[in-house]
Amino acid sequence: MSWNADGCNVRGAAFTKKSEPYLMVEDRPPGPILKPPVFHVDDTTPEVVQSVLLERGWDKFDKGEQNVEDWNLYWRTSSFRMTEHINVKPWQRLNHHPGTTQLTRQDHLARHLKHMKRMYGTPLYEFIPLTFIMPNDYNKFVAEYFREKHVLGAKHSYWICKPAELSHRRGIIIFSDIKGLLFDDTYIVQKYICNPLLVGRYKCDLRIYVCVTGFKPLTIYIYQEGLVRFATEKFDLSNLQNNYAHLTNSSINKSGVSYEKIKEVIGHGCKWTLSRFFSYLRSWDVDDLLLWQKITQVVILTVLAIAPLVPFAANCFELFGFDILIDDNLKPWLLEVNFSPALSIDCSADISVKRKLIHDTIELIYLQGLRNERTGCRDGAKGSHSVSLTKLDVGRFNKVCSALPCESLLQFTSRTFKDESAVKKAIKICPENKHASQPREMTSRKKDLLLSTREAPKTKPKLKGRRSPHKKIIPFMSLIQSRADKTSISPCVPLDNGKVPGLQAGNFVLIFPFNEATFGASRNGLNVRRIIQKLQKLKNKQHSHMLEMETKR
Repeated sequence: MSWNADGCNVRGAAFTKKSEPYLMVEDRPPGPILKPPVFHVDDTTPEVVQSVLLERGWDKFDKGEQNVEDWNLYWRTSSFRMTEHINVKPWQRLNHHPGTTQLTRQDHLARHLKHMKRMYGTPLYEFIPLTFIMPNDYNKFVAEYFREKHVLGAKHSYWICKPAELSHRRGIIIFSDIKGLLFDDTYIVQKYICNPLLVGRYKCDLRIYVCVTGFKPLTIYIYQEGLVRFATEKFDLSNLQNNYAHLTNSSINKSGVSYEKIKEVIGHGCKWTLSRFFSYLRSWDVDDLLLWQKITQVVILTVLAIAPLVPFAANCFELFGFDILIDDNLKPWLLEVNFSPALSIDCSADISVKRKLIHDTIELIYLQGLRNERTGCRDGAKGSHSVSLTKLDVGRFNKVCSALPCESLLQFTSRTFKDESAVKKAIKICPENKHASQPREMTSRKKDLLLSTREAPKTKPKLKGRRSPHKKIIPFMSLIQSRADKTSISPCVPLDNGKVPGLQAGNFVLIFPFNEATFGASRNGLNVRRIIQKLQKLKNKQHSHMLEMETKR
């Protein structure tokens, strides 16, 4: 494969001669059209990923027609070998980062979070249930089990046993009698959350999508839409063997007899979109903004637990699926972190969320590529004759930048790029935008939320948390980018007096670094202690604010 001085693929011809260029007419930049980018797949690559990339104008890699290195993005379900990361070319991207099983294996996750608890104290890391890793912690578990049995007397304590390498929640046991505990491999045993938030008496959990575009420096984005997954039979602690009442995984529940039935509040099936769920909570006067802040903090603290241990690797990213359960005190609990979260399309909620998720992930990669293009990173290093990912999908990227205040993008790039030409490029790409923007499709989402609110059921959920008084609530905000005392908030405005802005790509919003201090603490090594201090300070302010609101009420 050869490249011209501008970094364009010139194998055979410099530019495509197709009658239909890969960019839509309204996206077409001035000048010649570059050849379409190429995506590489294997047998595990989700169909929705391939469909979205073809829709965006990408070509699918054909080893019979193209050189082995003639691709720009390799997306697959399984991880890549370290040699594949080492040999990745400057113009290529891989959809997995090495070392992330430290988060996605249940036993590794439990071990790292326990370590963070010991190092930085319990209050910040109180989002994980009491956990024991079997068989090593068996004696500790037995001691705790009988201690609780003595304290509770006739009352039951409930536990859940899960395999370390969890797959579609197979092999899970919920028990109250230790005689029911069975395991033949590495398992974890946790306190079972027996007071979950119920919607129409059905248990649910949230699938939150998180994209880490780099660990060195650490950069975390959270997706502002997601899925809420329901059990299909009513929650009942008297029958712990009923998986349809206690497990929310759709691969289990769609095989149950109640899946097709119209269920109280939930309706048909077993999934909602996250926006519909928050609309439902708001209809009962729940402070959804505060809940979202708590969830965001859980995500940051969880990723921080492994970030210093992850090896450096260029030109890759990781899309995680965080499963979070909300209890009836509106406290989020981390259940697990999923590697290659399921992208199958089973219902209308999947269609609504997952296709846009892939579109926005691709846009996010380009946004990150622009920021790194002049920093000396492999994908944009000076002298590299690679195809810039930003150039390859420039029309789509223009759409992302058009949703960002120009000064916000400029202020961030001026701190990140190492030469002035990159800053000028940022100004040129980002058109003037005098109004603070909202996430893509926010207008249609508001209509959906209004409709969902009007159709809110009359069954009131059992909730102990209430919304603090606001004139207006905007639900999808990150931990720092939202302030409970403001009536109008933009997720793209500069933070901390304009020094470090929050960037957005589609529905992805930057949540780390979240201010100048954490920006500095994540460069030249990760200063975890300093970051934890900043998070604790923010949590204290949040708590003080809530107390103040309660006093006013």
